[in-house]
Amino acid sequence: VQLQASGGGLVQAGGSLRLSCAASGRSVGNYHVGWFRQAPGKEREFVGAVSRSGVSTYSSDSVKGRFTISRANAKNTVYLQMQNLKPEDTAVYYCSTSVSTQWYQGKAYNNWGQGTLVTVSS
Repeated sequence: VQLQASGGGLVQAGGSLRLSCAASGRSVGNYHVGWFRQAPGKEREFVGAVSRSGVSTYSSDSVKGRFTISRANAKNTVYLQMQNLKPEDTAVYYCSTSVSTQWYQGKAYNNWGQGTLVTVSS
């Protein structure tokens, strides 16, 4: 499955953005989907994930209560709704897929698509 993240841009601190992860080649409904981000000069960070069915989600402590992951399997798309954005959220955001039972862990993912840049100004 090929993945393409989109929806990034420049936003002021406290603002909101919704990122989309569009899948092609295969149905995204076959996979758990994770979101990651990488800030300049830093390692890739696991932001969170949604289970294949969409019933369960996981969010890292750094975004819990501010970011929400959802999915629309009929549209072959997964979303990352980001609210109350902070300058430290500035990064390139990526989505990835997994078939592992440990989908709530970053190490379960290894299929990287094109990312989208989010810049949060103070």
